Amino acid sequence: MAPSDTTHRAAAALRAAHDDPLLHARDWAARGRPVVGYVGADTPVELITAAGALPVRLTGRPGRDTRRARAYLDGAVDPHTVNLLAGLLAPEGPALDLLVLTHDCDASVQLFHTLRELRRIRAEELPPFHFADLLHLPGEATHRYNLRGLRRLADQLGAWRGAALTPAELEEAVAAHNAARAARRELRGRRAAELSGADALRWYTAGTVMPPGLYARTLTEALSAPGTPPPGRPLFLSGSAHDTAAVYDTLEAGGWRVVGDDHDSGDSADQPPVAEPTLEGLAEHYTREVRPATARTARERAGAAAAGAKEGRAEAFLCYCRRHDDAHRWDFPAQRAAAPVPSALLHDQPYGEIDTTGLDTLSARPATEVAS
Repeated sequence: MAPSDTTHRAAAALRAAHDDPLLHARDWAARGRPVVGYVGADTPVELITAAGALPVRLTGRPGRDTRRARAYLDGAVDPHTVNLLAGLLAPEGPALDLLVLTHDCDASVQLFHTLRELRRIRAEELPPFHFADLLHLPGEATHRYNLRGLRRLADQLGAWRGAALTPAELEEAVAAHNAARAARRELRGRRAAELSGADALRWYTAGTVMPPGLYARTLTEALSAPGTPPPGRPLFLSGSAHDTAAVYDTLEAGGWRVVGDDHDSGDSADQPPVAEPTLEGLAEHYTREVRPATARTARERAGAAAAGAKEGRAEAFLCYCRRHDDAHRWDFPAQRAAAPVPSALLHDQPYGEIDTTGLDTLSARPATEVAS
């Protein structure tokens, strides 16, 4: 097979995983292997893989019927979380053998409390679930707290499958996820020059729903031949996270090209390798090296915005905020001051969509603020 064919096949496989996030979960379940869904950018996926399960990050899907979920969560959280609950109440793929939630943001905690109450009153059929309360404060106390939490999760996974996780299984899982991290870092380094922002996000997202070893190989193949910079004015995108590439597609159809981003589904999910394949090593990694966007200060996000805009040679900076996800608006003044390019804030945006009215003002230096 010619290298170009290999590259195209790999790119198609990554896009298919984004477009159908349960594609690999269905195949995994059909072979009698367990599937563990997870919610949270800081989920210790190595433990799930070590248990012989496929970790699948659950995402919202624009257009999903959320009426049932809105009865429990409407107005309390970002529509993304309501959408996640809707997917759990009316599964669209194989039944989850287990669900893991973390404390990456307040909405994830709210989802956990809602699930726990629904189970208590037996209002809905739900998969078994576990809350991994990992924290991201500096200091040894946080490290010790997280180590205890990882041990509880490892014990839960061992009890669930009927056998404790072994050191060899954990070492193999860490190696697989480290390979995926390495391939992902290669993607980040080349995205601005070789990919559309929408394709970069699709390729990132594929890594959260594919087996890690397969993802590493597929992404490496997709990157095996240099790409051609797509057209469009370079834009750095900040603010709310994105479950799909729909917003990126709209921006790029309008003449922009997203060359970088700072949310937990994009560039900011980058991690160095886990240095030591043990529970202690994982505790060190998830305490020191994994920082969800909500755990970063306004100053840190401003610095990341400036660095990302410079790295991608962006000509404009956009902060996009979904309705009920307003915390990013507080970061915008510092980002605007730090970004060396024209800046704009779009707030109150509908889930999975963007109203680009007013973005033509990014041709001028003054910042703008636009609501849908």
